[in-house]
Amino acid sequence: MKTPNNTNFDHKKPQKIGVLLVNLGTPTEPTASAVRVYLKEFLSDSRVVEIPKIIWWFILNLIILPFRSKRSAEAYSSIWQKEGSPLLINTKKLAEKVGQKLAIDHDNIMVDYAMRYGTDNIAEKLKAFEQQGLSKLLVIPLYPQYSATTTASIFDVVGDYYQQQRRIPDIRFISHYHDNEDYVKALVNKVKDHWYMHGKAEKLILSFHGIPQRNWDKGDPYACECFKTSRLVAEQLELSQDQILTTFQSRFGKAQWIQPYTEGTLKALAAQGTKSVQVVCPGFAVDCLETLEEIAEENKEYFIEAGGEKFEYITCLNDDDSHVDMMSQLILDNTKAW
Repeated sequence: MKTPNNTNFDHKKPQKIGVLLVNLGTPTEPTASAVRVYLKEFLSDSRVVEIPKIIWWFILNLIILPFRSKRSAEAYSSIWQKEGSPLLINTKKLAEKVGQKLAIDHDNIMVDYAMRYGTDNIAEKLKAFEQQGLSKLLVIPLYPQYSATTTASIFDVVGDYYQQQRRIPDIRFISHYHDNEDYVKALVNKVKDHWYMHGKAEKLILSFHGIPQRNWDKGDPYACECFKTSRLVAEQLELSQDQILTTFQSRFGKAQWIQPYTEGTLKALAAQGTKSVQVVCPGFAVDCLETLEEIAEENKEYFIEAGGEKFEYITCLNDDDSHVDMMSQLILDNTKAW
């Protein structure tokens, strides 16, 4: 392999630390065509779908994309904001606030966001860092719990990018922070603040994004880390096993995924006489389609239609001060030796 030249380097430029907060990605607009482009890139990632490529090509292009794109576009339309996708808006706000907080005492740290799929991609942001004098890089996937389907895919892209570069910075990669003390505290305070304003429900449900059961069986630690986050939150909230439940949402396809499923749990609770529930999604750093549409709208309907009376969704940490503080401290802890 021929090593390329770096055309934007300046040996006299001050050396800086780049911090990249990376989220999943989003369509550029809530239309079937835009969603199709996004889904094709996302679902073509072999980290996301572990099915032989030839078989999956036919399933993806002849079945999923022609039918799912329109349905997904309708879901995106229900939560789309004037400024764009909630995931993009919230991720951008978080990165900006973290950067502003760190800049007060650390003017050598650059903070930006990137998306694994779609626009604002990782390569673009790394190139921008290099133009500003990048010498050390900290990558933080905004997935508190590690999974090969999400976190590892970001690592792949960063590695692929630097295989094509002459100058490689010192690189650190935070694979998870599911049991970080400040992260857990921020979740706990989020729930307590909601209780202060609205009171407690009969059940608190912690709903995480699911992954196929076979992934867990092959060694993916994701579910273990989700359950640990739940245990730590339950302990600090002083809730019994009967008062707090851990479930998994966003099941896709006919294969068995990690259980219990959020949808089924909500229907069962309502059928058994539970009248009020509150749901929070600790696996999502910021609100997005899976929280604002799937949980706050779709799963609310499931609960009410099954006999429940009161459903409350507790928003993600987003750009809350506690989240900004937590992320800033995580960055300082991992760059202090630099």
